[in-house]
Amino acid sequence: MYNKPEIFKDQVAIVTGAGQGIGFEIARQLCANGASVVLNDIDTTLAKNAAETIAREGYACIAFAGDVADEKFINAMVNEAVIKYGKLTIAIANAGITLFGDFLSYPIESLNKVMQLNLGGSFLLAQATAKQIIKQKSGGSILLMSSVTGHQAHKNLAAYGMTKAALEMLAKNLVVELSAYNINVNTIAPGATLTERTLGDPEYMSTWSRITPMGKPATVQDIANAALFMVSPLSRHITGQSLVIDGGWTSVSPSPY
Repeated sequence: MYNKPEIFKDQVAIVTGAGQGIGFEIARQLCANGASVVLNDIDTTLAKNAAETIAREGYACIAFAGDVADEKFINAMVNEAVIKYGKLTIAIANAGITLFGDFLSYPIESLNKVMQLNLGGSFLLAQATAKQIIKQKSGGSILLMSSVTGHQAHKNLAAYGMTKAALEMLAKNLVVELSAYNINVNTIAPGATLTERTLGDPEYMSTWSRITPMGKPATVQDIANAALFMVSPLSRHITGQSLVIDGGWTSVSPSPY
């Protein structure tokens, strides 16, 4: 953890998909380093429990549960951040869905879900956040969640990998659109990471430890550390970039299969 309580002083952030895993740890670390956070998850119970856990540690965090693929919901969440904390300066579009499937038989329903949340939800959150930051004339940071699958082909993840690569191009395009307003936009691209979901696979740790050059998959703390750097004052002159956090996997790219 950063352990610099003042680095995000007076900053207000939205973190989506933060009921558990990477998103939760990002929200927790932002709060621990001085930010006020609106914590989102589509699961109401997860969002409520996560925000309460952080609040019990003495930090400013509220839950706002709902579907970030819905434009009306996103606008309501941005408004809630402003009502509760007076402004919005950081948005981290962590919410996403992974639907595995063979390309030749991949159903249109799965494609639409992946596109609507991973791309649409991230685009709309960035748009609503940028409008609010411009209105405030405060400057700020937007972080999109890519993946190593946006850099390297991965079996049964054609649709997912496509959305992640697209998010990196979105960040580059927004450099042109938002730099004049002192808004930087970047992505991080996690590789194999130990979360509640992946730890449900008994072979996950051993498989990814074997094929990752650094000898182990990432922890959620590893990913959160990178996320915090990319939205911190330390990276204000970095924009349109993607930071890969994968223990070297994309340099060699052996398949887990």
